[in-house]
Amino acid sequence: MTAQSRASSRLAAALGIAVLGLAPPVSAQETDAPAPKLSLSLNTVGATEAGGCRLTFVIRNDLGAEIESLVAEAVLFDVDGRVATLTLFDFGTLPANRPRVRQFDLSGLSCGGIGEVLVNGIGTCDGDGMTPDACLDGLRLSSETGIEVTG
Repeated sequence: MTAQSRASSRLAAALGIAVLGLAPPVSAQETDAPAPKLSLSLNTVGATEAGGCRLTFVIRNDLGAEIESLVAEAVLFDVDGRVATLTLFDFGTLPANRPRVRQFDLSGLSCGGIGEVLVNGIGTCDGDGMTPDACLDGLRLSSETGIEVTG
C-alpha cells in the first residue's frame, strides 16, 4: 500500500466517522479514570475484655465529597451460616480521599463464632450530593481476616 493510499484510507475513515456521527475511538488513557468508590475492609478481629468480639474496619471514601454521616445495616452470620445478630455500624464522618479506621465491639459474640458479615444496606449517607444509594452503589467490600464480608 502506498503512502497516498494509506492517507486516502485514513481520510475516508475520518469522513465516515463524521458522516455517521460516530465518536472516534477512545484511548485507554482516557478510560482509566477510577470509578467513585467507598472501600470498606474488615482489617482485624479480636476478643474484647468482656468476652465479645471487636471488629476493626478500614474505610476510604473516594466518592468525591465528604460524608457527614454513614450508617450501615449489618447482619452477622455464625460459622454455620445462621443469622447471629443484626446491627448498625455508625462510621460517622468520612473525609473525601482519606482512610479512616473504625472499631465496633459486639457483646455476646466470640470472634471464632462469626463466619460472615453482610452489609445489608446503607441507612444513612449524608453529605453534599450524597445519598444512601450513591454510597451503596460505590461500596467495595473486602476482608483481611478469615471472616467474609459481602454486600
